Amino acid sequence: MYDAARRSGAMHGYAETEVFAPAVVKAREVIEKGGVGRVLWVRSRESHSGPHSPHFWDVRQTAVGALNDLGCHTIETGRSFVGKDVRPVEVVCWGATQVHPIEAEDSAVGLVRYANGALAQFEAAWTFRGGMDLRDEVSGSDGTIWLNHWLRTGFEMFSAPGSGGYVAEKAETESGWLFPVGDEVSALGYDAMFADMLDAFEQKRAPVETFYDGYVVNAIMDACYRSMETKRWEPVVLDDWRGATEAQSEGVRVEYDARHWLIKLERMPDGRRKLILKDKQTGAVSQREE
Repeated sequence: MYDAARRSGAMHGYAETEVFAPAVVKAREVIEKGGVGRVLWVRSRESHSGPHSPHFWDVRQTAVGALNDLGCHTIETGRSFVGKDVRPVEVVCWGATQVHPIEAEDSAVGLVRYANGALAQFEAAWTFRGGMDLRDEVSGSDGTIWLNHWLRTGFEMFSAPGSGGYVAEKAETESGWLFPVGDEVSALGYDAMFADMLDAFEQKRAPVETFYDGYVVNAIMDACYRSMETKRWEPVVLDDWRGATEAQSEGVRVEYDARHWLIKLERMPDGRRKLILKDKQTGAVSQREE
């Protein structure tokens, strides 16, 4: 599809909602401005009790399960945090049918290693009870971001008799503690995604997410399914890579003085500062208090 669109010159867009969720957009802005330093590890999770339509559950129609259904979102979200210009190198993935009487996997967990040393963890399952667990985390050399898009939106309520109707996407009950969402379409990224897509069409430009992004995500998922079979790390095969030339990161080093690297600085209960230092020449680790 990507090759055909490129040859014809047609506009092509990949309708990926989660990268347009307002909190994800804001988090990516913070990352791009250096707010958390170098991204080291990300985690993206989407889990619920299963899709609405019967074809998802029929392996004769889909061939695969929750990883394909939900992993596509979590993988691309993680990729957007690490940087879409950074090449995914290899993956290791576990998947199994834990609950439902189906042939495809209803649960999957995987790791994607990127060329700059960053690691992206994704979790996808049709086995979560209690609504939709939609979360992202970013750990950087200088900061951390935690996002909970659905079960902790700032709108929490308790109803003994029941709310009297629809609560939120994938909500399993209408009584007890409930977590409604004020504007679901916006919170899930649909508004911003379609606005970008339609603006791109009118302005004759590429949208934020194109068929090429879908190609990269599918290449990662292909490697995941191979890993589920082999139980090993599997390479991500990208015959057409359009990002940066990969270079392995050497890590983040903070200099304390001309002789030492700073490993850690912490404040003691009595107000003193404790420093853990490493000698640049000998490699010896020492402690100093100030």
